[in-house]
Amino acid sequence: MSLTNFSNLDFDQVKQSLKDYLQANSNFTDYDFEGSNLSSILDVLAYNTYITSYNANMVANEVFLDSATLRENVVSIARNIGYLPKSRKSARATISFFVNVTNVTPSPVSLTLRRGPVATSSGNFGNSSFIFSIIDDITVSVSNGIAIFSNIPIYEGPLISQSFVYNSRNYNQKFILPNSGIDVDLMNIFVKDSETATASTRYARQDNLFGADKYTKSYFLQEVEDERYEILFGDGIFAQKLQDGNQIEVNYIRSNGDSGNGVSNFTFNGRITYQRNAIEYNITDGVSLLTTGVSSSGGENIESVESIKKFAPRSFAAQNRAVTSSDYETLIPSKIYTETESISVFGGEELIPPQYGKVFISIKPKFGDFLPNLIKENIKKELKRYAVAGILTEILDLKYLYVEVDSKVYYNSNLTPSSQRISSIIQNNIQKYGESTELNQYGARFKYSKFQRIIDDSNQAITSNITTISIRRDLRVVLNTFAEYSIGFGNQFHIKSLEGYNIKSSGFTVSGIQETLYLGDVPNLNNQTGDLFFFTVPTLTSQNPTIIKRNVGTVDYVNGIVTLNPVNIISGKIRDGQPIIEISATPKSNDVIGLQDLYLQLDIGNSVFDMVVDDISSGVDSSASTYISSSSYANGNLVRSGGRAGSTPLSEARARAVNASGTSVYNTGASSSTNTSTTPTTTPATTSTSSTSSSSSSSSSSSSSSSSSSSSSSSSSSSSGGGYSSGY
Repeated sequence: MSLTNFSNLDFDQVKQSLKDYLQANSNFTDYDFEGSNLSSILDVLAYNTYITSYNANMVANEVFLDSATLRENVVSIARNIGYLPKSRKSARATISFFVNVTNVTPSPVSLTLRRGPVATSSGNFGNSSFIFSIIDDITVSVSNGIAIFSNIPIYEGPLISQSFVYNSRNYNQKFILPNSGIDVDLMNIFVKDSETATASTRYARQDNLFGADKYTKSYFLQEVEDERYEILFGDGIFAQKLQDGNQIEVNYIRSNGDSGNGVSNFTFNGRITYQRNAIEYNITDGVSLLTTGVSSSGGENIESVESIKKFAPRSFAAQNRAVTSSDYETLIPSKIYTETESISVFGGEELIPPQYGKVFISIKPKFGDFLPNLIKENIKKELKRYAVAGILTEILDLKYLYVEVDSKVYYNSNLTPSSQRISSIIQNNIQKYGESTELNQYGARFKYSKFQRIIDDSNQAITSNITTISIRRDLRVVLNTFAEYSIGFGNQFHIKSLEGYNIKSSGFTVSGIQETLYLGDVPNLNNQTGDLFFFTVPTLTSQNPTIIKRNVGTVDYVNGIVTLNPVNIISGKIRDGQPIIEISATPKSNDVIGLQDLYLQLDIGNSVFDMVVDDISSGVDSSASTYISSSSYANGNLVRSGGRAGSTPLSEARARAVNASGTSVYNTGASSSTNTSTTPTTTPATTSTSSTSSSSSSSSSSSSSSSSSSSSSSSSSSSSGGGYSSGY
């Protein structure tokens, strides 16, 4: 009988194949295969075959990184390509306190805070109490009877010490730490010549064999089963080899991961000592209350199986060098800055205009929105070990691209008790979508059809929705300084009207003009670029704008870039203590992308969800005579809220006046019978001076004749995407 080919792992199929095999045998011609005895035997054989096949299939799956499910197997496969999964991270905090030793005898010259536990969380935090430790002794001097411990970094978890003795005759000797939850970045390893020796040498962790010669005092780590770690030492060729009798002392912190984040109140629980005449004394009194500098944060769980599957092959492909953008995107989160939540890397050749020889990096940290300057410099310093010589690295601040929604939701009033209930469900679902990883990452895409489906599927009473979207960026401005600004949206703008007003802004004021101004635009004949102008309106809802000054900047509709000529802005909308101008436009495509260093955010606070009764579906008006239609095109006000509206509108004739300096003033609103004055009047307008300096193409999008403001983000004067704008 030929070999049976199984199309799937099915119990009935296996049993039937066994029955067919026996029936084909002449020795079993007269047997009743449906009888209870033989049928039971076939069931046992089929079940055994089924279990064996299942086990073989699972074993085969665990051999490959893509299909493996057990962490031990995934870690083992990743280890073969030189990848060490990220360990659990202890939450970090800083505390300060002082010790009064005026009444201590003998009088100490300095005090030492011993390594180990230092503080505990005050009271219960999340039904748990956490220990915070330091990994090295900290010594401070005593001045006027007071010793001040200022901004001491402490780490969540107890400090654990463990010792091993090296024996070369034990070929299977392994140095495995028995605890899980270790933060390997807070691990110290010391080697002594013997157990009785007093001097010890600190060994440094080595991630690869490069630079590790036979004199290098270093160790290697690898994760083994149950999330534990094994310590490996050199063989005398790569890193120094241990000698018989060497004692290995390992100090590490066992962390609770992200459970320790958010602790802000601490109680002292440390040990303070000092020495006089070779005698050690303990300090038990005079310790002040602890003051928290920075609440605990940065705690993370061990790297997940999914993350290992994602980064291990990329790390192997990078080969410890940073050449392509994917190399940077792998090296930084895995080896340089592990608190990276999302990262975007692109070359300067992708910009408009190009900036060759540069690599631009934008990082979204797991905690907060911006990287401190010290961390930026450390990342750039570490990247020099991997990057190609001659390539300049610039780290850009996070730039948000906000998506605002205006949705008219139609519903059947017979299927719901109130429209408020449906509106609440919709906003909750949209909030979850906005917080999902589909949007909260670089290179994300707002998917319009999926967004509409989320609304439609929120409740059975919803019959349809008419949704329009707009995109917004917040332009940070430098007050009382002539500066040029450029901000990129990374998406093509839709030209709603050839008459202009395709972009909107919040209110601001400039030097020399009392009215609150707004940005407007008018397309050129090619419909690819346009000119900007300042205008004012009597009220925020007015459709009768008055243009105050033309040619104040340009707009690139294709690349989505708004550039403002040098101007002295003296006030704007305040957000997070920063003066800004909100600028919004309708994208040409409803699928919005986060290009380059732009980080998409669904702005629920500035979105509108209006509930509209569907008279047809509700049976109120089957003939659709009273049906309310909603426009599928973005309309609304000419300006955004923020700041006061303009003062009394100028007359139409006054608005058409042209002053001697060539500054035109037009009223582009519909003509009104009340605006009939013919008295020509010149409106004051700000003009650029010869001392105004344009923005640098590689440093800042806002510059002045004096000095650049430190609050302005690093950027260039123009960009095809989100890179290099002064917005945030």
